Amino acid sequence: MDEHTPSDNLSPKFRRVILKLSGEAFGTGGKSGISIDETLNVAQQAKRIAQRGVQLSIVVGGGNILRGAQFVVGSGEVVKPATAHYMGMLATVINGLALQEALESLRCETRLMTAIRMETVAEPYIRRRCLRHLEKGRIVILAGGTGNPFVTTDTAAALRGRELEANILLKATRVDGVYSADPEKNPHAVRYETLTYSQLLRDNLKVMDASAIDMCRDAKLPILVFNYKREGAIERAIAGHSIGTLVTADA
Repeated sequence: MDEHTPSDNLSPKFRRVILKLSGEAFGTGGKSGISIDETLNVAQQAKRIAQRGVQLSIVVGGGNILRGAQFVVGSGEVVKPATAHYMGMLATVINGLALQEALESLRCETRLMTAIRMETVAEPYIRRRCLRHLEKGRIVILAGGTGNPFVTTDTAAALRGRELEANILLKATRVDGVYSADPEKNPHAVRYETLTYSQLLRDNLKVMDASAIDMCRDAKLPILVFNYKREGAIERAIAGHSIGTLVTADA
């Protein structure tokens, strides 16, 4: 089948999607830095999604480059926490630039927008401008978190999902859904096919931080947690296939 021809069983179920990619999506095997192969893999899936008419925004993390905790030595702070958070936000811009270049090498029209003003490399995030880019079929990469320290990129994804009136938030992870315990440490962990926001919070399941979950619950924005490493996983998620764990409102 020609790579430019969408297959029928991958017809999109959702019109406007927020995809949350952690920094590890840009690296290899937990190593720091950026892997061009991994970045291209994400870009190729994003291209095929956009070709199906999906309005796609990608919120990127920066943990593959920098994590604030690395500046704590012993019991003392070498770098103040607020500064470490700003540094982490700048790391997301580096990943955003890499993803933008990968997408444009595939002839995708993109825009990189950041919550921290740096017009030399990216557009400032403005909600109406972002919506216009999406309506024109551009893939929008959202970097810089919310522009504020002490706020995770998960919360940034939930916030942008509400602002842009997305139909679903896709949380890309290394595991194929939400488990009762860490499946990498506990072989008896059970995977959930569906959950509610209340269950996530009540059982303290470490999927997203509580503020992000609350924000999605208030907006009734579904969250799909899935393993992005599996071939075509992002496309299958947007097509509404039964993969990962779907988090929705209470019955």
